[in-house]
Order: sequence, then structure tokens, then C-alpha cells
Amino acid sequence: MKLIQYLARCLLCLSATLALNSYAAPKPELWEHWLQHNPQSKTVIDHREWSHFLATYIATHNDSNTAMQGINTFDYANVTVSDKQRLKSYLAKLTALPISEYNRHQQRAYWINLYNALTIDVVLDHYPVKSIMDIKLSGFFTRGPWEKKLITVEQLPLSLNDIEHRILRPIWHDPRTHYAVNCASLGCPNLNTTAYTADKMEQQLEQAASAFINHPRGVNVQNGKLIVSSIYSWFKDDFGDSDDKIIEHLTQYANAPLLQPLSSIQQIYDDQYDWSLNEVRE
Repeated sequence: MKLIQYLARCLLCLSATLALNSYAAPKPELWEHWLQHNPQSKTVIDHREWSHFLATYIATHNDSNTAMQGINTFDYANVTVSDKQRLKSYLAKLTALPISEYNRHQQRAYWINLYNALTIDVVLDHYPVKSIMDIKLSGFFTRGPWEKKLITVEQLPLSLNDIEHRILRPIWHDPRTHYAVNCASLGCPNLNTTAYTADKMEQQLEQAASAFINHPRGVNVQNGKLIVSSIYSWFKDDFGDSDDKIIEHLTQYANAPLLQPLSSIQQIYDDQYDWSLNEVRE
């Protein structure tokens, strides 16, 4: 019996390790279908419904006396039944669009908002959970919902991983994508308080990058050693594929309290990440 229990624990540890590794190292792999777009299209996708939903349930923490300062949390526990249905209706509207007929700017906002709204929807469907990693939709050896085909767009089944790693990353080649898509975790860059829109995209991405890099969960210097979010390890290629390039990227957004110690550092000492659910806590 003890041997069986020991083997079971080893199997669980192995599955957790495989799950983390499979999430940690996805490479951008272009899905060519989604290259289609119409540069002449002037049609604007309305994301006000998603903005209203975010404004209703996101809590911002600006009190410097709390450990949550600078982190946006989401009030999963108090989302009403009617608002859950409104979220699903919003997702249905998005997935029904012939997105290949829109211009690139509208497409980018579409995919970011779709990713974030779908992530919240999945968590709500399984709430309460301590972590999105506990939502096991992707197979025995994979934790989290990222590989599960959750929606269909233009008759093609899509997963969260498809949206991030086969559409957003390989089409736009912008490391700031990682500051825009949210994985419902405290270690993740903030879920934005409003929907991403084509006309405000550049400003929103810049603000998201700055907010994360200037928060300790993004970048932290302790005793002269640079500790960064694991995002910079998992997606190192997107940020330049070297410590020097990553530090150069961080320096672009670092404010005065971080900029001075960062300027004398040449390598990354360690990385960290908190998979705890980004929920509002009493």
C-alpha cells in the first residue's frame, strides 16, 4: 500500500512538472488562416459590453500599506447570474464575427479581448478554485484550460493557446502581448480595467508594460540581484533571447525607483511567479 501511495505521489509530481513545462515553453507557431485581413475595412467592433463588465468586477488596489498594491483583482464570487450570461453573450457575439474581414487593428483588439473574456468565463464556470492551474480541461498530464478547444471562430475550433501562441504572438511579434493577455493569476500582468480597442491600443499596451515592470512581481532588485517574473524566462525569445536584451526592454519602462539599480545590472539572477487566483479577498 505504501508503495502504491508513493508511486501515486510521484505520478502527481510528474504530471504537475509536465503541466508547468508545457505551459512554460510554448513557441509561436503561425496559424496561416488568421493572416487574412481586410486593410480597407472601416468596421469597428464594439467592446463596450466587456468594458462595463470589467468596470463592475475589477478591484484596483492603490493603498501602499497592503501587499496587493498595484494588483488588479477580480470579484469572481459576486458575479451575478445575469452578468455571467451577459459575458457568454458577448463571447457569442465575438465568435460569430467573420474576423478575417476586419483590418489588423480591429483584429488585434478582438483577439486580446476574446482571450481575456474567455479566461474569465472559464474561471467562473469552475469557481471556486484556488488557481486556474486547478482547472483540468487539457488532458491528464496538463493542468489548466489552455489547450482545450473552447470556442469556434469561422468554423475553426480554438483554444486559449491557439489565440496567444498561434495568432497574437506570431502575427504581431510584439512582446507587449504578454502584458495584455491575462491568465487570472496574481503573478500575471493586470487584467485591464477597460477593453482593449484599436484606437487606444498603443497607449494601453504601453501602460500595461509600465505597470507590470514597475511592480515587484514583474521586476525586483534585491541586494543587487535582479529577480524577474517567469514570463521573461518562459518567453525569453519574445524579449530578445538574452539577459542583456531583456534588461534593455525593462529599462525602457523602468521608473526612477527601479531605473537606478537596474542600470548597473547585467544578468538575471532568478525568476518567480504566483499562480494564485487573482480574486478579490476579504
